[in-house]
Amino acid sequence: MFKPKVPTMPQPTGLITPPAVVEPTAVVQQSPTPLVASTPAARPTVQLTPGSALALVGGGAAVVLVVGAVLLSMLLAVAITGASVAICALVIRSLIASDNQHR
Repeated sequence: MFKPKVPTMPQPTGLITPPAVVEPTAVVQQSPTPLVASTPAARPTVQLTPGSALALVGGGAAVVLVVGAVLLSMLLAVAITGASVAICALVIRSLIASDNQHR
């Protein structure tokens, strides 16, 4: 029950043909044809005008400011949460200490 059963490969049935014999063929070399000089593909080039460069810089600055504001707000949220937890811990500790003094 606990011994694994390894599947066995069934024996092939029917006629078995021997593998075909591959005979090497002669390689015929042709004389190389002269290459025609091809013209380079015309790709559109990006030309920055002073106005578009200014818009690009302005857009990049806006992205940096937005990402910075989001990160700063997350940092402030973590700092405020940590400070409030620390204050709560001090108040609870003070209440426990004063309760022990009254007994």
